[in-house]
Amino acid sequence: QVQLAESGGGLVQAGGSLRLSCAASGRTFSAVGWFRQAPGKERELVASITVWNGESLYSNSVKGRFTISRDDAKNIVSLMMDNLKPADTAVYFCAASQTSPAPEAYQYIYWGQGTQVTVSS
Repeated sequence: QVQLAESGGGLVQAGGSLRLSCAASGRTFSAVGWFRQAPGKERELVASITVWNGESLYSNSVKGRFTISRDDAKNIVSLMMDNLKPADTAVYFCAASQTSPAPEAYQYIYWGQGTQVTVSS
């Protein structure tokens, strides 16, 4: 059974940092991504990493502030979020794809439950 478990969300002040983790189990994946969805907005891809070579991609809104990484031994993909802004407030979801690279939401077939990130001004 495939499971993606997110952790690390919370409340932080603008300019602060948070680290999200996604623990994957049940099978191997080609790519893992982090998405977010704010109230009234569509879900958007924040960052994605190709498992076999570590190649990553980011949305323009987080480039230079967020870093996605993987720990192959622990099957964990992390998202380090620095210099957070109130606009980053959203529920963040971990998702996994069997194709790579995976810049499109339709490529992701496994999803976690989400973790709330709130950035106060």
